[in-house]
Amino acid sequence: ESDIFYSCCIKMNYSTLAVMGNFSVIMEFFLMEYSSIRELQVLHAVLFLLIYMAALMGNFLTIAAIVTDPLLHSPMYFFLSNLSLLDIGCISVTLPKFIVNSLTYNRTISLLGCALQIFFFIFFAATEVALLVAMSYDRFVAICQPLHYGVIMTPARCIWVATSSWLSGFFYSAIHTGNMFRLPFSGSNVIHQFFCDIPHILKVSCSEVRNTEYVLLAASSTIVLFCFGFLIISYGYIFSTVFKMPSVEGRYKALSTCSPQLIIFFLFVLAGLATVLGPLSDTSPIQNLLISMTYAILPPFMNPIIYSLRNTKIKTALCRIIKIVFFSKKCHVLRILKCKIIHD
Repeated sequence: ESDIFYSCCIKMNYSTLAVMGNFSVIMEFFLMEYSSIRELQVLHAVLFLLIYMAALMGNFLTIAAIVTDPLLHSPMYFFLSNLSLLDIGCISVTLPKFIVNSLTYNRTISLLGCALQIFFFIFFAATEVALLVAMSYDRFVAICQPLHYGVIMTPARCIWVATSSWLSGFFYSAIHTGNMFRLPFSGSNVIHQFFCDIPHILKVSCSEVRNTEYVLLAASSTIVLFCFGFLIISYGYIFSTVFKMPSVEGRYKALSTCSPQLIIFFLFVLAGLATVLGPLSDTSPIQNLLISMTYAILPPFMNPIIYSLRNTKIKTALCRIIKIVFFSKKCHVLRILKCKIIHD
């Protein structure tokens, strides 16, 4: 049934192809969906809209808590606010398009839209990996060299590290996107994915682009392995220092600041590897779709939960914001009513 559905979709989308010479060039792509049943599409749209709104609210509240609370103006929370900003961008690249497509029964995405989606998704994802490595170094200095923490992690150096992470993600994404879209696409315009990503776009690209992209992926894999090794070494020293602490309370406090970053990093990297390796294996399109959903949605959705539930300072700052936003207005209204009653 799915093969018949895809073949029909390809026939309907031949109008999106432009003819150049003796072959057709793809101008639009056809994205995959969870189900062809209209009711289920609407249900998926509502479900993922709720997830998207929850992810936005959680990350925006985290940023608001860090910005408004002077006690959270430290390197660790500065990097955390950058991480929340990246999560907002990462989930906003893919999920709104999927929600709109599910509601409008439209599976197509233009060639330019696909290029922009790939560029921004790689940009946010690569920057997040670099930032997580920077956060691991911050925790290494705070726990293993606490007396030198204020000298090493100065505000200027933190800004430089964050800026370098953003710029490295930008150039990394620009290289990949520029290479993949420098030559026209031909053949099938069906992408077995709910958004445009590198492995599935490579399947419909020409052989010259595939060969170049495989070289770039091999080079980038080396960089990722270096980041992974740096993180493992950093946390090796951290755990070695923590377990030597005589105080149980000190060990718990140190681990509570490190474990969320470690969980987020492994969640992000493992889901990303599954997304990249999935199309190269014999997994079905539905399995690839579920894996990519985990990669694109789970980290931005889970990051605020992991940090907020395990961090007392952020929970205190969030409670203060809620009191100011809701209860201060209520008290103001009550004061107005009281003054009006006295005046009458």
